[in-house]
Amino acid sequence: MSEKQYDFPTEVLDLPSKGLVYPKDHPLASGQITIKHMTAKEEDILSNQNLIKKGIVLDKLFESIVVDDVNINDIIIGDKNAIVLATRLLGYGPEYKMKFYSSVTGDSKEITIDLSKVQTKEIDFSAFKNKNEFEYTLPSSGKKITFRLLTHYDEIAIEKDIEALKKLSKDVSADITTRLRYMIKSVDGDNSVGAVNKLINGMLARDSRAFREYVKNISPDMDMKYEYEHETGEKEVINITLGVGFFWPS
Repeated sequence: MSEKQYDFPTEVLDLPSKGLVYPKDHPLASGQITIKHMTAKEEDILSNQNLIKKGIVLDKLFESIVVDDVNINDIIIGDKNAIVLATRLLGYGPEYKMKFYSSVTGDSKEITIDLSKVQTKEIDFSAFKNKNEFEYTLPSSGKKITFRLLTHYDEIAIEKDIEALKKLSKDVSADITTRLRYMIKSVDGDNSVGAVNKLINGMLARDSRAFREYVKNISPDMDMKYEYEHETGEKEVINITLGVGFFWPS
């Protein structure tokens, strides 16, 4: 990482991917990134009602926090989540009050979570070759595909595509197929758009589910699950969400 001096406090953050998803000559291949501590400027971003309404406030915050000379569009979603979590910790401390609906008691509960205890997800890095390209064989069709992990750029583009499709047909959801189109790059060695689209449009549900589960298992990320213990001793696993309320819980 660069030892450049800044006029504001910074932090060197270890990335969940360890840099192994980026090319060896990429600045993030070191597995670290420098981010700034939140300032009044970032609080202005978080309180911008226009950005909140557009649903892009956390993206703008993310873009403001990264100070290394890197293309933030290259950063995979798991690494981005780590940066957002670290920003919250550095800005407002580890205590986070969160409400969730309990499937055990059937009502809403408010709990306080110590964010400093959130750990990096443990994954097998054997398939990582310093490039965002992976292979998978669909269990039912037997077709071999290559795919990539979604990045910050992909996430923004996907949301735009989904919104555009909703305007054309409000009764049709294309969330899964849209994400598959951004992830899958070739099928049986054919990387043409036609071949990939044909695969996605005709993919069996069990292949789609198996593939998405595989991607989830190999994706570097923070383990955002929290085990809550009820007064009865029964335990329930909940997800810690990274919405706007993550920074403005009140």
